[in-house]
Amino acid sequence: MGRNILFITTDQQRYDALGCNGGKVARTPVVDALARKGIIYRRAHNQSTVCMPARTTMLTGMYQSTHGVTTNGRRYPDGEPTVADYLKKMAKYRTALLGKAHFDPVMTTEFWENTAASKGNTGPYRGFERVECMFHSGHAGRLPSHYPKWLRDNHPDEIQGFLVPFNRRSGTVSTYRGGATGAVHVKFNPIPREHYHTDWVADRTIEYLDTVKKRENWFVWMSFPDPHHPWDPPVSELHRVNWRDLKLPSGHAGSVTKNRKILKQKPRHWLEWFEGTRQFNFEMPKTFIPADMTNDQVREIDAMNHIENELIDEAMGRVLDYIEERGWDENTDIIFTTDHGEFQGDYGLLFKGPAHVDSLMRVPMIWRPAPSAKVRPNDLDTPVGHVDLAPTFCDIAGVPVPDWMQGDSLPTTKRDRRERVITQWDDDYGGAELKIDTIYRDGFICSAYGKTNFYEGTEGELYDVNEDPHQWRNLWDDKKYKSLKSDLVADLKDNLPPERESALPRLVSV
Repeated sequence: MGRNILFITTDQQRYDALGCNGGKVARTPVVDALARKGIIYRRAHNQSTVCMPARTTMLTGMYQSTHGVTTNGRRYPDGEPTVADYLKKMAKYRTALLGKAHFDPVMTTEFWENTAASKGNTGPYRGFERVECMFHSGHAGRLPSHYPKWLRDNHPDEIQGFLVPFNRRSGTVSTYRGGATGAVHVKFNPIPREHYHTDWVADRTIEYLDTVKKRENWFVWMSFPDPHHPWDPPVSELHRVNWRDLKLPSGHAGSVTKNRKILKQKPRHWLEWFEGTRQFNFEMPKTFIPADMTNDQVREIDAMNHIENELIDEAMGRVLDYIEERGWDENTDIIFTTDHGEFQGDYGLLFKGPAHVDSLMRVPMIWRPAPSAKVRPNDLDTPVGHVDLAPTFCDIAGVPVPDWMQGDSLPTTKRDRRERVITQWDDDYGGAELKIDTIYRDGFICSAYGKTNFYEGTEGELYDVNEDPHQWRNLWDDKKYKSLKSDLVADLKDNLPPERESALPRLVSV
């Protein structure tokens, strides 16, 4: 019998959300225990700071410029390689994806994820024999995925407790404000805890594993849609974190004036975004201006995030207990990460977008190797990325890493040093084109902006992460760092991944 793989992802979760990464609010004992028993990566970065590109990189082991999904709304073609299909064919793994997939654009009836549930279809899909998916709401609408359909069929009175994040007919983002402070995308949800989608994902994972024979090997992607907005956890759980007790996030300068002063040092789209003169986020209500957000609203959103993080941790614990009861733990590798971070008040901003700073680019990543592999626990600060996940799955399964994967299997010791990790952005929003290539190396983040209809191509960002952990001081034009900047930009250009031969079409925005 070989080794099983439980791949756990969250959505839009910050690096510092977890206790093992310095988090002080949410209690995350399950994931913290995995970190103690396994390997924790202190400098794991995504290769894109938005959902579909990041998730496609995890699925393929390719950079976004190579697989072609450079933004939400560009779709990785059917029939092209995925790690799930590779493990299924090469190592006879049982495969499943339970929870948020988001390889298909949301607001269209053309593709599998948006039509499968209504057809009673649970796979196969992209190499997974079993798929039950969802987005961020219990509302079914005209395109019900598996969770909304389950809720509609079994608990129809509970659907209205969820906030509707997107209007699928108009393609617009909800402008809903709620909670105690009138915060954007916050709602008190009366749904019972056991019917909330976090527990549904854990239930579906356990139910799938019930179909697997003890000596069959499996690769299961358990994908939680939280703590991505909207922030509407069960109201019964609000006692966990009282927003009135929270301080502002440390990346928030304390006032609109101070945040504006920091953002003026960055390329101009940052401040325009903050002041609402232009938007650079696919999922931000048109009427939302970050500079108008009150400090109390930031605190309440922060509290909702922490609550959702605790629920995820507890749901993970149920699945890990089940795996142990089945006698699988000794031969099961567990890898935990997220697709990208969340501003969550840093710089006075919310959500995510073209911003290559730790808030969005640095992700939690933990690998608890199967105890049978006898890999020692470790705490590593060498740079790694999502692009390294698929090769790691191959190594665990004992199959060759195929040529189309561009990463390397995750390191397990301090001797295995990596020099750099690269993150990219290439998209337009509202007619403003942004192309950003970023390298993290030697404790510095360096972002070079390409020439577009919005930037001249001479702009950029440079931060000393050790001296400036929140990236408040942009050193791009500082003469003292001219030589270092030139070196980093040259290194970045020398290591940029190849681009897909023909660009994928932009279908819809999310």
